[in-house]
Amino acid sequence: MTASASGAARKRRIPLAWWLLLPGALWLTLFFIVPLYSLLATSLYDPAGGIISGYRMTWHFSNYAHALGQYAVPLGRSLLYGGIATLLCLLVGYPLAYAIAFKAGKWRNLMLVLVIAPFFTSFLIRTLAWKLILGDQGMVVQALQALHLLSPGGHLLATPVAVVAGLTYNFIPFMVLPLYAALEKIDLSLIEAAQDLYASPLRGFLKVTLPLSMPGLVAGTLLTFIPAVGDYINAQLLGNTETRMIGNVIEGLFINVGDYPAAASLSMVLLLLIVGMVFLYVRKSGTEEVL
Repeated sequence: MTASASGAARKRRIPLAWWLLLPGALWLTLFFIVPLYSLLATSLYDPAGGIISGYRMTWHFSNYAHALGQYAVPLGRSLLYGGIATLLCLLVGYPLAYAIAFKAGKWRNLMLVLVIAPFFTSFLIRTLAWKLILGDQGMVVQALQALHLLSPGGHLLATPVAVVAGLTYNFIPFMVLPLYAALEKIDLSLIEAAQDLYASPLRGFLKVTLPLSMPGLVAGTLLTFIPAVGDYINAQLLGNTETRMIGNVIEGLFINVGDYPAAASLSMVLLLLIVGMVFLYVRKSGTEEVL
């Protein structure tokens, strides 16, 4: 009787679990699946149409070949800038996360607050601030000119250096926080065991700390690389026409030109390319649990 009653009660609880999943399922359907389907459908419209005359669904797969052929340069530039910014975030963020996790002591919470403090300010305002920092009259340019690392008439603004610097600054918290979360979970006794076995600090780091922090490293690089590749604010405000990224091209095609099929197909190409790179990267790094 007891087993039968518990089984009946369990069956009655199953519908409640499905009801609890309903809000999340509706959210994903309305704001992910439906927009993605709309984007895919738009990418297959007849490019001969227009905003006024309207577009027709003609399953025009040649839009993808057109997008790759005509906009391969800004697409490659976006991958390059995003990759460099991710590497710089890793080089700066890993020592910072390591210091917060193992060396900060009572200052740990304060340092974490300082890492996320830029999020208290608008992304746009932070990027505009870099126009002043990297401007010709800014301290960075003047310091580089004083050290003869930059010619007297040289400048940093409206160059790839400015774009990558903006990307690195804006997305470095996305690298630091996952790394800190992974490093903070490491059992210090494992590091002490490596020292007891006469491992040098470098060897102990490579054999113990780095492998155990790989989930955070992979998550941090993904959280940094994906938005950096698709970003267009930094290239718009800190770059020039020669540093346009794929986000600027897509934004211009959608808003200024009104070429919806080209913009949608280019967006799908970027989406599929990033998804493929992410799965390949996660598989090669051996951290499939991140996904």
